Amino acid sequence: MDAHVPFGTLDYVYMPSKDVAADLRYFTDVLGATRIFAIEDGGARVAMIALGEEPPQLLLTDHLDTDAPILVFRVPDLGDQVDRLRKQDVEGWRLELPMGPAFSWRAPAGQRIAIYEPTRVEVVQRFLGRSDF
Repeated sequence: MDAHVPFGTLDYVYMPSKDVAADLRYFTDVLGATRIFAIEDGGARVAMIALGEEPPQLLLTDHLDTDAPILVFRVPDLGDQVDRLRKQDVEGWRLELPMGPAFSWRAPAGQRIAIYEPTRVEVVQRFLGRSDF
């Protein structure tokens, strides 16, 4: 990781959706995105798509408590990064993403940011091609 860049790659953008199936159709049928998976579990729908050649992947989801997208950056050591952020008075919360443990917060103007440590990268591989809706 570059010494001037605080996080690794922007791997995912969680995009709030009121109708994941309709949004998925728009991104794939109209814009030409690649459907990676579309899963429904526990009353929540999540669809991962690729809209560009490089990351981030977009995750359309109906279970977020916000209208703002969440930028999800990869970090090599979540604990070190959380300690660094807390020393800067960043208030946030820990959570578990399918890909690994994470820490999320709101910037002062309301933007949503999260960092995660990829400890379960096989999860996305297991979902590849799944199409629940």
